Amino acid sequence: MDPLHQFAISPILKINAGAVDLSFTNSSLAVFVSVALICAFFLMGLRNKTLIPDRFQSLVEMFYELISNLINVNVGDKGRRYFSFVFSIFIFILVGNLLGMVPHMFTFTSHIIATFTLAIIVFLFVTLLGIYLHGFRFFTLFAPAGLPKFLLPLLIPIEMISYLSRPISLAVRLFANMMAGHTMIKVFAGFSAMLGAWGIAPIAMNVILTGFEAVIAILQAYVFTILTCVYLNDAVHLH
Repeated sequence: MDPLHQFAISPILKINAGAVDLSFTNSSLAVFVSVALICAFFLMGLRNKTLIPDRFQSLVEMFYELISNLINVNVGDKGRRYFSFVFSIFIFILVGNLLGMVPHMFTFTSHIIATFTLAIIVFLFVTLLGIYLHGFRFFTLFAPAGLPKFLLPLLIPIEMISYLSRPISLAVRLFANMMAGHTMIKVFAGFSAMLGAWGIAPIAMNVILTGFEAVIAILQAYVFTILTCVYLNDAVHLH
């Protein structure tokens, strides 16, 4: 089977509003399942808050401390008020990535449109926040203090291009890693099926690759969140 077939978006419930296709697809289902799993996880983790936490409460507290520490290190105390935004981005990407590891489930983070939407949300949030907090001073971000004036015509366009490319780099990094990893697993799984009883080595390699891809799924959610914190720091402190 074509290893790229797993990324095909197919409609589950066809809905057309004139010329607009609003069909409920396998990608839509994966998003809804991710949100449902997140809600269920936190409901179970927070329903009986005790001094000695159970496994679900421990996981919730672990995620809380992880994002809290990321914000403290990368943004500082002023970043605490944006905890909910950063935490939501992290947990949504994390669950979406890991859900794609489940057989017959769709990995919506392997599509550039999904990752670019998340990246644009982060980009618009930090940009509008920076303008709200600093007004027109926010645009001094493109002209670092102490820079000789004769370099400004050269540096400002470079800084602006670098800033505007942030959502592209965020989106492509997540999309490319998830797509490449799942494709590799599918290729090795195909080798195992073709070799039959002789496919022990490919099967072993596939198990290793699956574990590696799970680590990549977690790591990519972590990297996306760190970069969100870095961009948030620029908006808050104008560094």
